[in-house]
Amino acid sequence: MPIRPLLASLLATLLLALPARADEPLPPAFEDDFSQGADRWEPTDPAAWTLGKDGDRAVWGLNKRTSDYQPKVRSPHNVALVKDLELTDTAITFQVKSTLDTGGHRDCCVFFNWRDPEHFYYVHLGAKPDPASGQIMIVDGAPRRPLTKNTKSVPWDDQWHTVKLVRDTATGRIAVYFDDLTTPLMETTDTTFTSGRVGIGSFDDMNDFTAVKVSGRRADAKP
Repeated sequence: MPIRPLLASLLATLLLALPARADEPLPPAFEDDFSQGADRWEPTDPAAWTLGKDGDRAVWGLNKRTSDYQPKVRSPHNVALVKDLELTDTAITFQVKSTLDTGGHRDCCVFFNWRDPEHFYYVHLGAKPDPASGQIMIVDGAPRRPLTKNTKSVPWDDQWHTVKLVRDTATGRIAVYFDDLTTPLMETTDTTFTSGRVGIGSFDDMNDFTAVKVSGRRADAKP
């Protein structure tokens, strides 16, 4: 084989062997609009969730605030995790609508790097932030605690909103966006958990969800 084609072949092989760059787009991992049901999800309290319609949208939402699921440590009660999906780096985007006006208590949650019911991260998108609400949280064998000191309110109303969560395990970055998908509502860095499941839900409020899209690197993928 001539030298130049040989060198080109060797270079291509080396490039394929290199690990994915941190700035490369994450590969698609999961998508659901609930038009075919919710069998791909594992809720902590199945009776708290109902399939429905909002205009031409299929939705899956919480039908009660008080869940039968009672976690061992202080953490959200309404959790629905994607089945058979464990990721390291993660990006999850979805549409959410608050269906009960509880004033300053309105919230929804995004779960990621979920190891088990006592070890995971979540974002609490509470209407009025304080140390227990409207923060990026960690549950690490003890009651949830904030990783941020966010003071920005979440403008809940009766309309649909877009939420995006981005997790980079190499840098520890966690960023969450609410409608504005350019500027994070809040962000922080933490490397306690670097892989786990993803999900949606609420601490103790009611929401409808649809158009869930998840990208990420599978925890069991070979380098």
